[in-house]
Amino acid sequence: MKKILTTLLISMVPVIELRGALPVGYAQGLELWQSAVLSVVGNLIPVPFLLFFGMKVLKWLSSYEKFGKPFRLILEKGKSKAEKINHNALFLGLMGFVAVPLPGTGAWTGCLVAMVLQLKFKKAFPPIALGVVVSAFIVCGVVLLIESGADWLRFLVDVKDSSEAVSASL
Repeated sequence: MKKILTTLLISMVPVIELRGALPVGYAQGLELWQSAVLSVVGNLIPVPFLLFFGMKVLKWLSSYEKFGKPFRLILEKGKSKAEKINHNALFLGLMGFVAVPLPGTGAWTGCLVAMVLQLKFKKAFPPIALGVVVSAFIVCGVVLLIESGADWLRFLVDVKDSSEAVSASL
């Protein structure tokens, strides 16, 4: 149960999200598919709250004189960008942005983009959710690639050790 909660909670943390939670869950002994499902679910839990309340929080933070300037800049820049955006490419663009498992992308940042572009929940949630699922497949592939690479390195070390043992016995 601890492994499940750890994976679920890590996937909810901004910046770390699914790309950090999935390998952690797998390293803790969960099956890869279990870790992937928990990471996707955990990564999607904050999304509705961010989409429904995020803009209100941004506006509230921007109203403060001392520390509101960065939030005002985000809102102003978003408003100018929203007017120029091609809404036909929006779904694929947002999905692709969320799907790339690199720092600065992911569901949290995808929600920020959706908020700044003033997208409604119905327009924002599907590409974000699909992007999270695609990201899970990518991270699973990377995890398996790293695991097979580590197995290959262990095999090479074993071959080297056994050939040295044979050479020493001759």
